Amino acid sequence: MTGFGRGEATENGITATVEIRSLNSRYLDINIRLPQRLQHKELSLKELIQANISRGKVNVSVHVNESETGEPDIAVDKKKVKGYAKILNDVRELANIEQPVTLSDITQFNDVFINKEDDEDTLVKKWEITKKATQKAIESLIKMRSQEGTQLKKDLIERVELIDESIQIIRSASEGRGDEVRTKLHERIEELIEDEKIDEERLELEIAILVDKMDVTEEIVRLRSHLKFFLEAIEQTEPAGRRLNFLTQEINRELNTIGSKANNSDIGQYVVKSKEALEQIREQVQNVE
Repeated sequence: MTGFGRGEATENGITATVEIRSLNSRYLDINIRLPQRLQHKELSLKELIQANISRGKVNVSVHVNESETGEPDIAVDKKKVKGYAKILNDVRELANIEQPVTLSDITQFNDVFINKEDDEDTLVKKWEITKKATQKAIESLIKMRSQEGTQLKKDLIERVELIDESIQIIRSASEGRGDEVRTKLHERIEELIEDEKIDEERLELEIAILVDKMDVTEEIVRLRSHLKFFLEAIEQTEPAGRRLNFLTQEINRELNTIGSKANNSDIGQYVVKSKEALEQIREQVQNVE
């Protein structure tokens, strides 16, 4: 299910901002961008997201800013400063230069400044703040997805009810077809075969088998049961996307069987109508967590 969530947390001058975007997907696929110094926490962050989201293509972006501390992000490489100072002094003596080595001379070498490494305590603080921001982003995302889910739920219920209405019509149309089929088969067979060659018992048996093969009562009962389970799954609070996907497959199976067994154009029209609604349901179910 699509959605966007943003969370921010600040402590001790450190601010973490987390943005989460989710797109429709049958499975859970998490892609995370973390600051370099928090790369080792990627698995932990995935576990935090997996505890709240079970489906969708999820992109997570994490930014950590500590500019509010007023401290620079760079440090001095003391060994290199001493090394460059010694080299410059050696050059000064060899060249008989009287002027002393100055600060500007040493800072001409770019590598005397390095990125300041965080100590363990700072890393722990950054991670705790990042977790808080992530939780807020997840809550924001879930809220947005829930709003979309309410509309989606309404649409799915309407389409399931449409299928159920078609099935009731099919059930009414199929009632009593056994006697009608039996009569027509008798008439047709009597036209093709001489009366004295007909084994009445054998004929009745074959007709009964054929009529039974055309009976769609069992399929209708199973299909309506699937529709009932589908509506129940929609009402559940826990994720039901995979279960709904399975039920759409079973509903499609029963509709196919009804269409092939009924051998009736009127019933066939309602089967096609139901399958059109089911295809729309199948597409929407891909968005359900």
